[in-house]
Amino acid sequence: MTDSNLPSQLIDAARRVIEENRAAGLRIAVAESCTGGLVSAALTEIAGCSDVFEAGLVTYANDAKMNMLGVASDVLETFGAVSVATAWAMAQGAIQKTNADIGVAITGIAGPGGGSEKKPVGTVVFARASRSGDPDDVVADRREFGDLGRGAIRLQAALCALELLLPSSPPGLGEALTPQAPAS
Repeated sequence: MTDSNLPSQLIDAARRVIEENRAAGLRIAVAESCTGGLVSAALTEIAGCSDVFEAGLVTYANDAKMNMLGVASDVLETFGAVSVATAWAMAQGAIQKTNADIGVAITGIAGPGGGSEKKPVGTVVFARASRSGDPDDVVADRREFGDLGRGAIRLQAALCALELLLPSSPPGLGEALTPQAPAS
């Protein structure tokens, strides 16, 4: 057990990610926006994570997405920061800027403000890129968690991202992104 302040379900998911990727011989990286490093924090709670965890890039501002991950300004201007196109570019950037085999990106609107009719609070977009995969195969999904509150949205997003970091994560993403009910 850890003396972490992070929820146990997050630590348990991170432990599974580290163990399964270690067994598969894979290295992982995350590009986080709305989760602000929560996924990276969970992964680094696990002793020995350096065998697997290559990098966590928190790119909250659009300038950071462009400068650190190579997201094109026209992608951000055309589709917005919370879009499949941006998440995909972030995931690609995570594997291009690191030595990771798998890169997962998370971008969304955790609230309480910032939402719109088309992208309400609780909208989170995920993408998964693989160094061995075809860069033209977009593996991404958009989820609507609803206005659960900032902390709960970030937790659900982090749990989904951890699922996507598993080596066995399905190419379609749908089932891997089914959020779990928040712990009561």
